[in-house]
Amino acid sequence: MSDGLPPSLADIRARIDAIDADLLRLVVERAGLAKSVAVAKAAAGDGGKFGLRPGRETALLKKLLAGPRNGARPGLIVRIWRELIGDSLATQGPFHIAVWGGRDPGRTVEVTRARFGVAPGLRQVAKPEDAIAEARQLGGVGVCALTADNPWWGRLLAEPKLKVFAALPCLAAWGPLAALAVAEVEVEPTGADNTFWVTDAAQPAKAVEEALSHDGVAATLMAEAGGLKLFLLAGFYQPGDPRLARAPGKLSGVIGAAPQPLDV
Repeated sequence: MSDGLPPSLADIRARIDAIDADLLRLVVERAGLAKSVAVAKAAAGDGGKFGLRPGRETALLKKLLAGPRNGARPGLIVRIWRELIGDSLATQGPFHIAVWGGRDPGRTVEVTRARFGVAPGLRQVAKPEDAIAEARQLGGVGVCALTADNPWWGRLLAEPKLKVFAALPCLAAWGPLAALAVAEVEVEPTGADNTFWVTDAAQPAKAVEEALSHDGVAATLMAEAGGLKLFLLAGFYQPGDPRLARAPGKLSGVIGAAPQPLDV
């Protein structure tokens, strides 16, 4: 290589082996720090809380994706760090997921694993109510598919502690929105978010979207069933936002928010 010739295949493989050794050492060190985090939380009196921090995770991934990556595509970065984060959470305390897959359970499980990694226990359930029940448990996450015939999301109006905090998949390159994740966690703005809002407005969806637009709210219908409509609102909206209070419908409310796809 000193005479200007390109590296040989043997040289390249040797470099890959050296990088793999460094990666393993760092992964092992990072995994060990998860145990230290658990000890530190217990000492601070936070040992009995679910460690899931969607806002912090998003900030970390955005920072990683914003840095120089050369040939590393966003999907590679996201998958690696989602696995690291999921394993860390599972080390710190209870972490388990229930998935209701609707008409395409395989796809829903696929996007769930891509979001949370392989560390947490995962079980498929027959009804969205079962997934929501999982979300009420310590360390529990419920993932439910968005379907045209089941307004499970409407039940969250009566579950003020539960919030939608993730839209799956988290990368646009992995396909259209397929499911929402729910847990008893704090949902924080990340700078590029979508809010999920439910209403029983009898007007057609276009009329509701137009009414919201007059108040500066960009809304898109996501699902409609059982006399309820689920809208995606561009931006982060608090439950008590007066613009939403003026919107059509007698029974309505924000059920959570999620970061926009990280590769948009």
